[in-house]
Amino acid sequence: MQQRLWWFTGLIGIIGVLAWLQRPDGNLHVILLPTAGDAILIQSPGGSFTLIDGGRDPIGLAVELGKYLPFWQRRLAAVVLTRIDDQRVPGQLGALRRYQPALALAPADVGGEWRAVLHDLAVPIYQLQPGQQLDLGGTRLRVLTVHEGEEGGAVLALEYRAIRVLIHTGGSSGDAALAALAGQPIDLLIYPWQRPIDTPLLDQLRVQAVAFSTGFQAAEPALHTLYERRRLAPQVYHPKLDGAIRLISDGRAIKITTQLP
Repeated sequence: MQQRLWWFTGLIGIIGVLAWLQRPDGNLHVILLPTAGDAILIQSPGGSFTLIDGGRDPIGLAVELGKYLPFWQRRLAAVVLTRIDDQRVPGQLGALRRYQPALALAPADVGGEWRAVLHDLAVPIYQLQPGQQLDLGGTRLRVLTVHEGEEGGAVLALEYRAIRVLIHTGGSSGDAALAALAGQPIDLLIYPWQRPIDTPLLDQLRVQAVAFSTGFQAAEPALHTLYERRRLAPQVYHPKLDGAIRLISDGRAIKITTQLP
């Protein structure tokens, strides 16, 4: 009996230590996950989580989410789907079978199993459209533009105090939204690897770091070298080279860490 008590006490102690290690640190975390396709995880300073897209590998995404969400966490502040394709939907659909969001944002024509799962969970679905804003525990997520078609997608801005992350993982239809940000500092730009970088709209941004996403598939992929891409920003990252790419910020400064050295 006493041995069982010691075992139980030890188990409670281990759980307590794990919970303490996974407590919120008061910083914003933006993580470009190294899954096939596009998947971005946001942890607010208060500790809530938001998933943007999901990649095309549900199992791979589940593994990655398990690295960052506390083991007891089964709720998300929101899920956002920027585009309906096999580079984003399958992974998010798998996540929805494990985690329940408070709300979902998606293009108007999304349907099928994705919508059915959210309907069964009684999760409200809102059409993704320009001007929307989400308060993610002190961090603001703004929808700048949304377009359909092969060159479509959404452009999102994540703002925390003086820090701004620009998420543009779609085609050229969303580029016009960059004009409104000309001359403004962008601490991290998430941008498709296969898109050209020699566009005046990108040149007008004051970008500190770029993390390239892999979901957008161009008919004729841009063939820039890493050296050429560094003209966009001093710091350049890619999930296949760096693994998970994480921005951490207290709202005044940023730190970017990578999974691989």
